[in-house]
This record gives sequence, structure tokens and C-alpha cells, in this order.
Amino acid sequence: MCWTKKSTQAIEPKSPNKSRTPKSSSSFPVAEPYSTTFSANENNSSYNFSSKSSTSSIASLKSLKSSLPENPIIYDMSEIRSATANFLARRLSSSSTSSSWRCSLRGKDVVVFQRKSRLPISLADLQHRLAQISKSNHTSIIKLLGASLSGSYVYLVYEFVAGATLADCLRNPKNPNYTVLPTWLSRMQVATDLAHGLDYIHHSFGLNSTFVHNHIKSSSIIVSDQEHVVLNAKICHFGTADLCGENHARSTKVEGTRGYMAPEFQLSGTVTQKCDVYAFGVVLLELISGEEPLKYMMDDNGGDGVYRRVSAIETAREAIRIGGGGVRRWVDRRLKDSFPMDVAEKMVMLALECVAEDPDRRPDMGRVAGLVSKLFLESQSWAEKMGVPVDMSITFGPR
Repeated sequence: MCWTKKSTQAIEPKSPNKSRTPKSSSSFPVAEPYSTTFSANENNSSYNFSSKSSTSSIASLKSLKSSLPENPIIYDMSEIRSATANFLARRLSSSSTSSSWRCSLRGKDVVVFQRKSRLPISLADLQHRLAQISKSNHTSIIKLLGASLSGSYVYLVYEFVAGATLADCLRNPKNPNYTVLPTWLSRMQVATDLAHGLDYIHHSFGLNSTFVHNHIKSSSIIVSDQEHVVLNAKICHFGTADLCGENHARSTKVEGTRGYMAPEFQLSGTVTQKCDVYAFGVVLLELISGEEPLKYMMDDNGGDGVYRRVSAIETAREAIRIGGGGVRRWVDRRLKDSFPMDVAEKMVMLALECVAEDPDRRPDMGRVAGLVSKLFLESQSWAEKMGVPVDMSITFGPR
């Protein structure tokens, strides 16, 4: 489901939480939630169908049905095998724990994501969890269409949308000086999309108050372009951890991505929403600096080819400690110093609050989303005052 450097997938459902999206020209439109309950009681706000209006009413219902989230599908394994040429088709991505294929299923362009389940799951339990997860309807969450079971493996089917991972957008190995996120506003838009998407996962879509994503990282975030003008950020792997038992299993073997794992998770293997907040904070630091969460660099003072580990968290803390021009020098140089300094400092401080060692000191994603939205609007005001172009031409082509 998170894909190669030039291919990604994403969804475009609308967020029911309109109040939390910044009201700005570059914010994405948010649809009001639809109600699926219709009453025949004239005293309620209801629909009373007469013979004269039956045709238009039926058309309206069809339109309403098409706008509602689709029910999740339990695919037969024969469909999965056929679509992936018995898993011999070219893989979109592959790692030690998962593989994915882009293919067509029931007339839709999808990505089939294979992952080993940590806990046994029955078909009935899978269907129940899918029904709950399918309630999600947010522009920043990639749509899970359905799943299938085969032995100890779960096959998750997601919609496909072209784009690139956030990691590839920030770090182009062929041309390190190029990025598809060359402006402060483009990065603030990404931060805003992600903050609201994760807040929605934690609090708004109706599973429970403790639902955890558990796969937040820049390689699991898709940046797609909307008519080659506006960038949208979308969260991949939604529901993977829950459906594959990662949020429920207890194991002495901790699996995760270096640089994104919260300290308490590395010690206990227990996943909480504060682990997601920590990973989100790391992604914010990546967005602002353009650097990897962890990297190894030659130590100039060490000699003999000695490498030292460089952490984005540590360098950000040092930039804040220095004050003055510390943050300005730390921010991605490809932004060419064209950003509001006060907003940049507040964003770095918010990110550092998210990656606090003590999980109790990390903010709730609702508060984070509100603060990022506020800083996004401040950035827009700064851009308008400075005459910085807001619209731009976007391309994901090679450079």
C-alpha cells in the first residue's frame, strides 16, 4: 500500500469534521456528512415521496448512495491470485515483512498489500473489523476497500492514486537539490493534512477512543497532486496494524522503523496513540529540515572512517537551544530562507513536544491539529503580505 518512488495510492473521501480544516484558498474542500436515515414523519426533517416526485427522489437516492462510503469486500483468494498473476506480477514494493502489487480488482485500480498476521483471525472477525474501519471518510486517509485471508497472511486491498511518498518528495537521490515541496506553504499544507488525518483516526471516525495507526512515517505518507496545482498528503496503511494483530499482540520482538519508534514502545512493545504522536513529531521535523530522522555521517574529528549517528530530534533541540539564527540555519536550505521565522520556530517546538521522552508530556492529536491549522493560517497571511506565490506547477517527473 505504500509504494515505489513513482507510484502510490490514495483516496479522496471527504472529511466530516469541517471545523478543523483551515479556511483558506489552499485548504481542501470538506463535505458535510450524509445521513442514511430517512423518516416518513412529517414533523421531522424528513423526505415524503409522492408519485409526482418519485423519479427525482430515486435519482437523489442513487446520487446519495454513490457518495457514501462503500461496504468493505471480503475477496476470494482466487481473485487475489488472478489479479497478481499468482503473485508473480511485478511487485510495487517489498520488504522483510510485506509485499505489494498494483493490479485491477473488480474493475478498480488497486494495490494489494500482503502482510503476515501476528494473531490468528477468523473470517467473521475480519469482516467485523473491516466494517468498522470502512466508516472512515477523510481526505487524508487512503481508502481500504477490502481484504482476504490465506493461511497466516492477510491481504489488504487499497485504492491506488499516482503520486510519491513524502520521503521521496523530500529526498531525491538523483538530484538532492530538487524537491517537489519547494515552498514553506507546501510543507505546511502537508503538515495540516497529516495532523487532521491522524486526529480523525484517533478520535473521530467511530471505532473507539484508543485506535492506533502504528505506521506513521514519511515512507507511509503519499503526496499527490490535484490538477498539478495543489498538493495533498494522505496517510497509508490505515487499518493494517489492527487487522494484522499488531495492536493486540504481545511479543518480546519489537518491529518498527528506526527513528520513528517511541522510547516506551521500544522497551515494552505496547502501542498507544502517544506512539503515533511521537512518529508524527518526527515527520514534522523531516518536513521542516528535509533530513532523515536518523543518518550516519563521517565524524570529522574521529578520523579513520569513523561514523557518528545524527538524529533530527537532537539537531532540532540544539537549534532551539542556540536561539537566534539556530532554527533558520536548521530549516531546509532549499526553502531559501523564504518562510516566516516565528512560525518555523513554533513548528519546531511543537514537533519537539510531540517527541518528548515522557509520553504523558506529548500533546493529544486534537491539540496538535488545532495548532498546526493556526500556524498554517499564519503562514498564509505571511505569504500574502510578502507576495509569495501560493499556486505553483507541480510535477513528479524525474529531474
